[in-house]
Amino acid sequence: MHETLPTQVIKNSPRQADSQLRRRWAKLRRNKAALFGAILILIYLITALLAPILFPGNPSAPNLMKSLERPSIEHPLGTDELGRSILGRIIYGSRVSLLISIGVVFVGLLIGVPLGLMSGYYGGKVDFGIQRVTDTLLAFPGFLLALALVAVLGVGLKNTIISVGISMVPIYIRLVRGCTLSVKEQTYVEAARAMGTRDVTILIRHILPNVMAPITIQTSLGMGTAILFAAGLGFLGLGVQPPTPEWGTMLGSGRAYLFNAPHVATFPGIAIFFAVLGFNLSGDGLRDILDPRFKL
Repeated sequence: MHETLPTQVIKNSPRQADSQLRRRWAKLRRNKAALFGAILILIYLITALLAPILFPGNPSAPNLMKSLERPSIEHPLGTDELGRSILGRIIYGSRVSLLISIGVVFVGLLIGVPLGLMSGYYGGKVDFGIQRVTDTLLAFPGFLLALALVAVLGVGLKNTIISVGISMVPIYIRLVRGCTLSVKEQTYVEAARAMGTRDVTILIRHILPNVMAPITIQTSLGMGTAILFAAGLGFLGLGVQPPTPEWGTMLGSGRAYLFNAPHVATFPGIAIFFAVLGFNLSGDGLRDILDPRFKL
């Protein structure tokens, strides 16, 4: 009996993993909104990767002879006030927006996840100190906090990523802390403590893998929020600076031409809308797949 048990476990483990993947894939197929969101994200990723092929040339090169042209065969989305192709700038702007979203969630994860783990696991004075700082940050609306940080650090791509990333940190701290408080009471964590396992090992090996599902969901939602916040800063002239093609900056410069050339602001706004929509729908789909409370 004892000799056959390990063999059965080894044989059944791949089957169980395959069955779990099938169930998750079935959930994803039934969630049309999540599939649509994933397709949108894939389109933006392909566009960012193939930008030099899709639009050869310099998207920031001005051509005043063709300023504010309406959509045509030569320029499918028209041109802006400096005669630059809006389509080309949106294509290259996808690189900037995706870079910002990735950088923002990286900052949020790098700071928020360790602090959330320590706050939930140790409790006491550690938890009190971290949560009071978190409460202070949460007292500001996220965009207002990012705006204040940009005012201190200065404008530019790097400072935009840092400012928006720090505004995301309290969300990750609260999320990870709540999950850690639940996971650390599980029997396997108590057994690891009883065996004398170091706290760092328990946090990395036993607790962190069990809080990855909500972190993954929040990351997808956070990338959409990061694009929206960065676009808002760019719209106000405090984000990525011209001539770098960034959707919020393009939207801000196009607001002066809403009546005589509405396409200058309309198409960057549509790009922002579908990017944020894609990440939000994908986040909802990941929640349905990874959260065991959502049954097929």
